[in-house]
Amino acid sequence: MTHFAWPWMFLLLPLPWLLRRLLPPAAPNAALHLPHRVALDNVVPTRADVHRWRMWIAALAWIFAVSAAARPQQMAPPESLTRSGRALMLAVDVSGSMSIEDMPMGAQTVSRFAAVKAIAGDFIARRQGDEVGLVLFGTHAYLLTPLTFDVATVAKQLDGAAIGLAGRETALGDAIVLATRHLAELPARSRVLVLLTDGVNTAGSVAPLDAAKLAASAGVRIYTIGIGSAQSQSLSVFGMRIPGPDEDLDVSTLSAIAGDTGGKFFRAADADQLADAYRSIDALEPLARGRLLLRPREELYPWPLGAAMLLACSLLPWRTLRPRTKAFA
Repeated sequence: MTHFAWPWMFLLLPLPWLLRRLLPPAAPNAALHLPHRVALDNVVPTRADVHRWRMWIAALAWIFAVSAAARPQQMAPPESLTRSGRALMLAVDVSGSMSIEDMPMGAQTVSRFAAVKAIAGDFIARRQGDEVGLVLFGTHAYLLTPLTFDVATVAKQLDGAAIGLAGRETALGDAIVLATRHLAELPARSRVLVLLTDGVNTAGSVAPLDAAKLAASAGVRIYTIGIGSAQSQSLSVFGMRIPGPDEDLDVSTLSAIAGDTGGKFFRAADADQLADAYRSIDALEPLARGRLLLRPREELYPWPLGAAMLLACSLLPWRTLRPRTKAFA
């Protein structure tokens, strides 16, 4: 079915007639006196006939132009679009320790961040119907992708992220506060935050447990994932002792954050456990919001606009543009 989005534009149709009636007429041209009577009527059309013909073309061009301004649209049949009503924010640690290669994935061992990008990217891509956003945090936390239904774009943004992009330390509390603020701006719905880290809070202005209380008051449920090898061993580099992965992971704080907000803590010592954690979160029951009807619209204004331009071009004085030839005696 075709309809006009702006039908009130047709009120402009009588505008040229009104201007012609209200504006003062142009000064009459000087008469041309010929020494002999010349029968021009039989040679070329009279000036009145040419003027009438041009007026009809101009009127038709104006009608097409106003029709294009009214935005004719073709309405397609309604399409059903399922929305879960859940807003899910993913907060990913990009601190320096995420570059440690201790995550078995298949036959090889990859860095923690590489495993996160591979598995979390697939997790995001399956969230069709959810609004998904992405927060990266290190020394500072910042919003990389606002909440959107375009989950493919969020997955691409995560794939393009890099370690150290937000600093080398870990600001857990700031990441929770930032994600909670964006989730709380939405209308009442199920709000979920998936927080993934491999360390302990070492930066930021808000303590993680205080941030968890803020999230709980805003109705945000937090699922925490502690990533890194389960083997607690010290590393020696140039005679200096570096704590093993489990010594850097604050399991008690991550468990408390999840418990205070109604979520759950997951321990991911390898890629399989990380995938299991995301599958568990993926099994959450969405809120029932039913189905939305979407009616695509196809804009048809280029057709009447093109017709108006062609008719207007036909009124141009093309004869005056031709080069004149000089007559030689």
